[in-house]
Amino acid sequence: MRTRTICQAAALAAALLFGGASIATAAPAEVYSDVTAADIADPGAVITDSAADLAAARTASQAIAWFSSRNGSTAYQGYCEKAVRLAWDRVTHHASAIDHWRSSDGARHTTGTPPRGAFVFWNISAYGHVGIADGSGGVWATSVNGAIGHARQGYFANYLGWKPGNSN
Repeated sequence: MRTRTICQAAALAAALLFGGASIATAAPAEVYSDVTAADIADPGAVITDSAADLAAARTASQAIAWFSSRNGSTAYQGYCEKAVRLAWDRVTHHASAIDHWRSSDGARHTTGTPPRGAFVFWNISAYGHVGIADGSGGVWATSVNGAIGHARQGYFANYLGWKPGNSN
């Protein structure tokens, strides 16, 4: 749908640029508004994400870098969910890791190696535990030898699974 809208915008821009000729096309049913000259004048109008959303979005590498730059810190002991939220610069907040796991916020996977940046969950307490996957069977998490650290996925007991990492 986005490609079709962009193509329509390009066609309208060309018509306006080359003499203002009108283009008569039937809009597809899923398009909710017509592309106007104002849309062409504002290139951001075709992009659905705001500039703030695009600036805030992080990559898996940036989320892992957040953890690795705090290696050895005890500042987030007992706050694993907060740590992964800050690492990904997430808008969505969960009260605990187990709430995040049980939520509809991302598809749950219980098999396979979690991909780089994925949220990895364990059922180690009433609140659960969560870390960030390195993509090679390891995780960055709080509570690794009492601080933020890197460990093998099996370091924590009662593995639940993983969800894709994101800045939602």
